[in-house]
Amino acid sequence: MKIISYNVNGIRAALTKGFADWLKSANPDVLCLQEIKAFEDQIPTEVFTELGYTYQYYHSAEKKGYSGVAILSKIEPKHVEVGTGIDYMDKEGRVLRADFETLSVMSLYLPSGTNPDRLDFKLTFMADFQKYIDKLKQTVPNLVICGDYNICHEAIDIHDPVRNATVSGFLPVEREWLDTFMKSGFIDSFRYFHKEPHQYSWWSYRANARNNNKGWRIDYHLVSAPLENRMERALILPEAKHSDHCPIVLEIRS
Repeated sequence: MKIISYNVNGIRAALTKGFADWLKSANPDVLCLQEIKAFEDQIPTEVFTELGYTYQYYHSAEKKGYSGVAILSKIEPKHVEVGTGIDYMDKEGRVLRADFETLSVMSLYLPSGTNPDRLDFKLTFMADFQKYIDKLKQTVPNLVICGDYNICHEAIDIHDPVRNATVSGFLPVEREWLDTFMKSGFIDSFRYFHKEPHQYSWWSYRANARNNNKGWRIDYHLVSAPLENRMERALILPEAKHSDHCPIVLEIRS
């Protein structure tokens, strides 16, 4: 199973930048999207149906043009879970899960904390999400959580760890949470295969950051420990430029 996760920063905007042609070429079995910024009836879903994504699931935010996640699949899931059942999370359309025969795939868009009034919200979300996943793993042990975590884990994951040490996304409290979350039974699939630096998945639109590769690795496929021996490959695809993020790939035996 080839799984791609991509924060598209507006699915309709991405489609105007050649996203559909790129998707046809990339050809994942399952596509997890974040920050779709649209309601389902605003999305030209037939574009994806024509590419073979018969099974499409969307979890939009209540707020227009904001947040939202999706899972598009060529494989029929056994079950789809929209949201977490936690009201404040679900109003922002941040979690969507598809259960397949031998593993489950979740599309996650964890909040940004760059605005001071949102940092507390992000920290609360992180704590509640950890509790939700701890409980979920009891019944769904084979879990791949794909998406934009809005956190760099370690210094190797950010272009300037010193000057960004006080910036949300690289705060000690955020990094500690992500470290604890991984140690609760998840593998950072990209780092499992790749130890080299300067590998990023998001770049600011300012100061020519992408061309200079001054980026952050904030998008992950976190794979539950029981699936370790089934992982085959993990990649970042910086050449895909439909967003300020780029897609990430996981290939795993299903």
